[in-house]
Amino acid sequence: MDYQRAFAGAVEGLKRERRYRVFTDIERDAARFPRAIWHSPTGKREIVVWCSNDYLAMGRHPAVIEAMRATALKMGAGAGGTRNISGTSHVLVELEAELAALHGKQAALVFTSGYVSNETGIATLARLLPDCLVLSDAGNHNSMIEGVRHSGREKKVFRHSDLDQLEELLRAAGSRPKLVVFESVYSMDGDVAPVRAIVELAERYGAMSYLDEVHAVGLYGARGGGIAEREGVMERIDVIEGTLAKAFGVVGGYIAGSAAAIDAVRSFAPGFIFTTALPPPVAAAALASVRHLRASNVERERQRAQVAKTKAALARAGLPVQPTETHIIPVMVGEAGACKAASDLLLAEHGVYLQPINHPTVPKGTERLRITPTPLHDDALIAALARALEDVWRKLDLPFARRAEAAE
Repeated sequence: MDYQRAFAGAVEGLKRERRYRVFTDIERDAARFPRAIWHSPTGKREIVVWCSNDYLAMGRHPAVIEAMRATALKMGAGAGGTRNISGTSHVLVELEAELAALHGKQAALVFTSGYVSNETGIATLARLLPDCLVLSDAGNHNSMIEGVRHSGREKKVFRHSDLDQLEELLRAAGSRPKLVVFESVYSMDGDVAPVRAIVELAERYGAMSYLDEVHAVGLYGARGGGIAEREGVMERIDVIEGTLAKAFGVVGGYIAGSAAAIDAVRSFAPGFIFTTALPPPVAAAALASVRHLRASNVERERQRAQVAKTKAALARAGLPVQPTETHIIPVMVGEAGACKAASDLLLAEHGVYLQPINHPTVPKGTERLRITPTPLHDDALIAALARALEDVWRKLDLPFARRAEAAE
C-alpha cells in the first residue's frame, strides 16, 4: 500500500472539485479590529476581516485581555492536567457558576471547545438513557451529528425546523426515552428555529430537549442568554449548550442543565474526563466576558445597528443577499469555483477578507460568502465592502439580485 499516494489522491480530489481549503495567514490587530495584517505571498498587507465569529469584538475588550494577563501572571499559562487530576482551577469553577446563572440552570460544565461539548455531551446523555431515541434537526452542526452517532442510540432526522414531522416522530416513539437536539441560530443560513414550539412538543411527548445556542449566546436576550432567553423559554429547556469562542471572544464550550444531568456528563463523558482542562487565564478571560455581557447591552445594540446598515448597503448594491433576521448575512454565489474566485479577488484587490463557504459545510449549489458585521465595522467600512462586492460581482459576471428579478 502506497500510503502517501492515498493521502495525496484524496487531497487532489478536493482540488479538482474546487473545494480545497486554503488558509489565509493573518494577524489580528487588537487595537484596530476588525483590521488585520495579511502575510500575503508578496508581503504584509492590511486587510479588513468580515467573517469573524468574534461577533461582538470581545476578544480584544480591555477587561477580557486584562483578566487573561493578570491570571497568567498569577497562575501560569497551563491548566496542569485534567479536571480529575489537577486541572480544576478555582476560576474555572467560578466560570461554570456564572454560565449556570446565565442560563438559569442548576449547574454547568466547561469543555475545551464547543465541538467537544456537543459531541461528548449529546453522546453521553443519550447513552445514559436506556433505549433512547434521538430526534435531530436536519440542519444540525457536524458536532451534534457526531454526538448522536457516537451515542450508539437509534436516531431519527426530521426536516429542518419541521414541527409537523417532529411531532409525528415523537408520537410514533411512544413512551420510550427521547432526546430532541436542535440549534437556535443556524450559522450558514442565519435562520432561527421555532424554539418555543419545539420545546412545547418535547414537553407534550415526554422528551428531553437539548438546544445548541453557540451562535446566539452573548448576542440575544436581555443578558445574552440566547434565543431561549429572548423567547422566555430558557427554564423549560433541559440542556443548553454554548460556546465561549464566538460572542464571548475567547475559546471553550459548555453545557448547562440540572445538577443531575451535568453530574452524569461530568462522571461519564470521555471527552471531558480524559482531556486537559481549560487553562486558568483562558477561563478568567471568558468569565470576564460573560460577566460584562450579562450587564451590558452596548455591544449588542451597536452590532444590531451595524448589521442592519450592512444589509441595507448590500441590498442597495443589488447583491444576492439571503434574507435573515439574525446577524449572519449570506451572499449567495452558487458554485464552488466562483465562490473561491470571488473570495480571492476581494482579498487581493480590495483587502476584504471573506472566506468562501463551500460543500460540505453547505449543500452543493448553495455556495456563499458569509458576512458577520461586528460593532466595530463602522459606516465607512460598510460602504467600502458594498463597493468591493459590487466590483467583484461585475468582474466575475456573477448574477445580481435585481438582474435575477428582472429575468423572472
